[in-house]
Amino acid sequence: MSKDATMAKLLIITGMSGAGKTIAVQSLEDLGFFCVDNLPPVLIPKFADLIDSSKGKIGKVALVIDLRGREFFTALSESLNYIRDHYTIDYEILFLDATNSVLVQRYKESRRRHPLKPEGLPLEGIELERKLLEDLKGWATQIIDTSNLRPAQLKERIASRFTNLEPNRISLNVTSFGYKYGIPIDADLIYDVRFLPNPHYIDHLRPNTGQDPEVYEYVMKWPETQQFLTKLLDMLNFLIPLYHKEGKSQVVIGIGCTGGKHRSVAVAEYLGRMLGNSDTERVRVSHRDADKDRH
Repeated sequence: MSKDATMAKLLIITGMSGAGKTIAVQSLEDLGFFCVDNLPPVLIPKFADLIDSSKGKIGKVALVIDLRGREFFTALSESLNYIRDHYTIDYEILFLDATNSVLVQRYKESRRRHPLKPEGLPLEGIELERKLLEDLKGWATQIIDTSNLRPAQLKERIASRFTNLEPNRISLNVTSFGYKYGIPIDADLIYDVRFLPNPHYIDHLRPNTGQDPEVYEYVMKWPETQQFLTKLLDMLNFLIPLYHKEGKSQVVIGIGCTGGKHRSVAVAEYLGRMLGNSDTERVRVSHRDADKDRH
C-alpha cells in the first residue's frame, strides 16, 4: 500500500439512465480525472491497484457503473469493501437522478430506447431501473437531481464539487423550493416553512424574493421565525457532524414554502450565513424556484 495514494480520489458514478452521466464524465475529464465508462464492478479493485502503484501519478479516477442486476450490486459491494480494507484511497459514490417525467421526455427527445426495456415503453424501463438502483442510491455519498438542470448547470455543479478535493470537509447544499413544483428528490433533509407569515399577501413585497432585504426582514421579524431557526440550527449542528462521521461528503438541506419564492428563500439565505463556520464545512445556497413566477 503506497503512502502516495493517501489523498487519491476514486469516484464511482452511477444513477438513472438519461440523468446526465455522460455530461458528468465530460466535466470530470476537464477537471483532470481519468474516466472509464461502463466498467464491470468486479474490475474496480484493479483500478485501485493502478492508483496505488502509480505513486501519485494517477490521483483522480472516475468510473461509470451501470447496474443491471443484483449480481452487479453484490460485486460492487464486495469491490468497495476490498478497497476499504486494502488501500488508503478516498472513494465516493455520485448518484445522478431525475424524475420519471423528465427522463421520459429526454428519451422522447433523443428517440433512444431504454436499455432495460428496448422493446417496451421508456417508463417501463425507468421504473425497473429505479427499483434495481434503490439500494445503491442509499449508499451514495452525494446525489444530484438533474431534473431542472441544463447541461451547463450540471457541469458547473460537478466542477464546483470536484475542482478542489478536500476529503476532510463536508459540503452543505441549502436549497429553497416550492411545494407546488414538487419536493427535490436529492434532498437529505426537508423542512417545511409554510407556517410562517407569508409576504405573498403584502402587495409591495409580492414581486420580490427572499433575497430582497425587505422580504428577508419581513420573514425574520416574527417570534415564531426566530424560535424555529434556533431549534433548526440546534438540530443541524447536531446532525451534520454525524453525517460527516458516517462518510457523507455532502448533505442537501431542502427548505420549502408554497411557491419557493419568499419564506423558503429567506430561511435558506439565513442558514447559508449561519452554517459552515468551521474548517470541516462548506456551504452552497441555491434557490430552485425563486424566479419561476417572476412574470
